[in-house]
Amino acid sequence: QFLELCTHLTEEHPEVIPFLSGRHQKASPDFLASAELRNVLSRCLSRVRTRRNKVYVYINELCTVLKAHSFRRKLPLASAPSGPSPPSPPQPPASPQPPASPSAASAASSRPPGGSKRQIRYLENLLRVYMGEIRRLQERELDLAELDSEDSTYLQESRLKRKMMRIFERLCQLKQCSSLTGRVIEQRIQYRGTRYPEVNRRIERFINRPEAFPDYTDILKVIQKASARHSLGLARRQMENMAQDAFREVGNRLQERRHLDLVYNFGSHLTDQYRPG
Repeated sequence: QFLELCTHLTEEHPEVIPFLSGRHQKASPDFLASAELRNVLSRCLSRVRTRRNKVYVYINELCTVLKAHSFRRKLPLASAPSGPSPPSPPQPPASPQPPASPSAASAASSRPPGGSKRQIRYLENLLRVYMGEIRRLQERELDLAELDSEDSTYLQESRLKRKMMRIFERLCQLKQCSSLTGRVIEQRIQYRGTRYPEVNRRIERFINRPEAFPDYTDILKVIQKASARHSLGLARRQMENMAQDAFREVGNRLQERRHLDLVYNFGSHLTDQYRPG
């Protein structure tokens, strides 16, 4: 349904739908069959129907989610030799060690490079426990006397969310998967505002740093460093004009990205079932 609707809305750019289909084909089969993907698709579908002029924004959002769950083929670290290798000269052992049992050797060779199932199961259960605690805190009534407390409901909820983020990052490491969640704030901003590729690359690298919201002086310093590093010979007045234009464009795009991220993620489970009318 989503592809059928977007095909008619993106006729000016016929390469968009094949790109989206390619992302879908590379996604993990488990994710394609999950309720998470169905929820994302239904959300994007309803938004495209109501705001057709933002179709590329929602296609980009869906592509980001599919990329975060793309199927990555794990290659073996070392392949077994195909033929018999020449015998190596015997060397005396450094210290006497007991011979390893065949079962221990086979277990070591079949052990996955990531975390064990027990570790992963423990962290997943811990996330569920923290999620239930956060829901309980959100449902509690907050009185005025508790606002000045160092252990108020809001502060407890904030601490639990920070813990959940650390657990989630550790879980992604153990599962050897990407920690991208598909949020708009994680999407990289591309900058092509000047005719100097060296300047564009440095500005793009600077604005895509975590928690980056540069001011005019920061952009000007980036342009000056790029001019000196690559011997562009830009005049001071020219660099100031470039910095002003870049600062306006970059500021608007960063602000729009943060606004979209807030719109998509603002709320609580208490209002998830609310439907106007």
